[in-house]
Amino acid sequence: MNANSALQLLKVKGYKYTGKRELIMHRIYNENRYLSAKEVFGFMQKDYPNLSIDTIYRNLSLFEELSILESTEFEGERLFRFAGSNDHHQHHIICIKCRKTIPFEGCPMNNISNLPDGFEITGHKFEIYGYCKDCD
Repeated sequence: MNANSALQLLKVKGYKYTGKRELIMHRIYNENRYLSAKEVFGFMQKDYPNLSIDTIYRNLSLFEELSILESTEFEGERLFRFAGSNDHHQHHIICIKCRKTIPFEGCPMNNISNLPDGFEITGHKFEIYGYCKDCD
């Protein structure tokens, strides 16, 4: 999935195609990192000076609900990134300075044993935080 197909998904699901949504989608798609709602709000203000932060939060939440975006929480703040087209399970290394995300293969869940009887895993998330080579 790319930004245009994500916008097409909005139409298919019955949501309006707006210039604001298009700008949000393309900007997040072109980033290789997590973005906060405040960052998205910041770059939107130039083109939409009367835009509210609530509009940003609503759109980001909608995009996440439609699996266009994925989110994580970092230092008490919810961050969003484009979910991409990966139809396989993936984890990320996240730079704590620039928030660049780098996917990595493998899953630590493959090494988990001794779960309580009757416990069914329905999902998990695994992220590694540190500094990328550009932010060392």
